[in-house]
Amino acid sequence: MNPVTVLAAVLLASAAPAAPADSPPPAAGPTYADLADLALAAPVVAQVRTLEAIPVNDADAAGLRPGFARLYVQAEVTALIRAAGPVPSRVAYLVDLPRDARGRPARIVKGSQFLLLAATVPGRPGELRLIARDAQIPLAPLSAERLRAIVREAAAPAPPPVVTGIGRAFYSPGNLPGESETQIFVQTADRRPVSLSILRRPGETPRWAVALSEVVDESASVPKPDTLLWYRLACGLPRTLPASSLADADAAGAAAIRRDYQLVLDSLGPCVRMRTAA
Repeated sequence: MNPVTVLAAVLLASAAPAAPADSPPPAAGPTYADLADLALAAPVVAQVRTLEAIPVNDADAAGLRPGFARLYVQAEVTALIRAAGPVPSRVAYLVDLPRDARGRPARIVKGSQFLLLAATVPGRPGELRLIARDAQIPLAPLSAERLRAIVREAAAPAPPPVVTGIGRAFYSPGNLPGESETQIFVQTADRRPVSLSILRRPGETPRWAVALSEVVDESASVPKPDTLLWYRLACGLPRTLPASSLADADAAGAAAIRRDYQLVLDSLGPCVRMRTAA
């Protein structure tokens, strides 16, 4: 076994269990949700330029999927977007890439630039482990900009919490025909208060807002697309309200709450993930 194979095998053995078999994202690049899924789970987010990419013998590549080849990559870090501790300017990692139509191993041209979503390998300085099989992303301005924004928002003192479900929902008809207010409480992983408010006024377009505190005030607004709050809601809210959320409403009120909740979902738009669709 040559030295590269030995080092690659040690790096793989020291890594955490392999991530689920996600296929690489399409040529158009990952979506915001794809990047957020990866970035929020990655202790290290870095931009690198490859120095060398050496094929690993299939026999020494444990867990290699059919139709893929494993490469041992050495690269220089050109930008460190996030890291819990120091990361050397030169790193090494393993990546699995699909073979071409003739079954030949994929190649990485020297000088190619990538965004890496990774973790350090305990006891092996300078070696990284990709957190998913598609966590080496070709560098593109939009992906880099999105990753930086996600990391920046996630590092804020109180980033938007993880949505785990829907709590109680309440409907209040107004004094005028067509006037109403619906309030829907969102359950979160850290139990921080989040609520959705939907207002309807005669002759006006329905309005909704999300509040990240117990008090709904003027700071409540609709989240901008491709932000962490948008991601938490668009990708975390259930597609339908659970029956427990409507326990305090009569039939008419429950129908109105469902209508207003659908308004919120439609306004947020779909959470598109190319990684899971691939």
